[in-house]
Amino acid sequence: MISIKRYLDAKTDVLVVDEPVSNELVAVMMECYLSALRAVGKGATEAYSVSGNELELQLANLVGRLPAEPAAGEVKRLQVEVEERLDNWASVTAERLKQKADGVKQLLMMLARTAESVGERDQRYANRFGDLTTELSAIANLDDLTQVRSSLVRKAGELKNCVDQMTYESHHSIAELRSKVLVYETKLKTVELLALKDSLTDVANRRCAEGRMEWYAAQKQTYSVMLLDLNGFKEINDRYGHAAGDDLLRQFAGELHNSMRSTDLVARWGGDEFIVILNCDIAAARPQLDRIRQWTLGHYTIRIGGGKSDLKVEVGASIGVAQWLPGKTSQQVIEAADASMYLDKKQSRKKS
Repeated sequence: MISIKRYLDAKTDVLVVDEPVSNELVAVMMECYLSALRAVGKGATEAYSVSGNELELQLANLVGRLPAEPAAGEVKRLQVEVEERLDNWASVTAERLKQKADGVKQLLMMLARTAESVGERDQRYANRFGDLTTELSAIANLDDLTQVRSSLVRKAGELKNCVDQMTYESHHSIAELRSKVLVYETKLKTVELLALKDSLTDVANRRCAEGRMEWYAAQKQTYSVMLLDLNGFKEINDRYGHAAGDDLLRQFAGELHNSMRSTDLVARWGGDEFIVILNCDIAAARPQLDRIRQWTLGHYTIRIGGGKSDLKVEVGASIGVAQWLPGKTSQQVIEAADASMYLDKKQSRKKS
């Protein structure tokens, strides 16, 4: 039992409770707190997946590192790390959203300037045509045919020059507008690509993988899924720090990407889990699984101690494979691959 007293702190106006609280209640409160952290991560991903996905992974990792019965000091350290992650996510997200907003503002300003330029040009030529109309009306009142003829020839030349200049400026404005739009289209495409990439490993992210599966299903195209969970990653992360763990994830992601076919999509699914989407049935996916075991798993050298020294580690992974069938959802395919992966993990433990 934990005893606390109930009173209102005069300095902070915080209600402090001093009454018996059971260990069971403390455990429930702790679980509620951890569930809230998971919900924060999920909400961040839904709000802005570009940076929210990484925050979700970081919070899940922090929750996973906490012992089943944490001491007060461990909970306090968790809170400090959570606040740091949230502050960092907020600043990064604010900066990225500001960049996107600035890009949209620039595009709108460019369109506004173009519209203003076209309006000014049209007004200028409208005035010029108005002057020509007035001058032609004056010519009509002349009695000397020779003078009328020469005036008409001169005004016709001025009219042709005006039309030629108008045509040239129109083509030039259109070409300039096309060039500017192309620049902004490139910027927008770059932003879209970044939104589908995992910021740590530079492979596709979960959102991209889910989109690929949905597209295949919509096209009624057979596809298979591989889920990979790195064995022993938590120990490396806990013992040598996040920097060493991140280094390993980056290296593994690069090797996994290089070992797959150009038509396969490699993505980081979450934490130390990766997913591969293959546009083939499960029989054709088996050789790719063998290729991963042969070429991707094995020895890696990671930087530890703030990058001052190297450490060789053996990297293994539990891998599950499943095939999409008509009538099945992508979630069902993932669940089947997940079950296959945990079966592989269980068998690996028996062998060891």
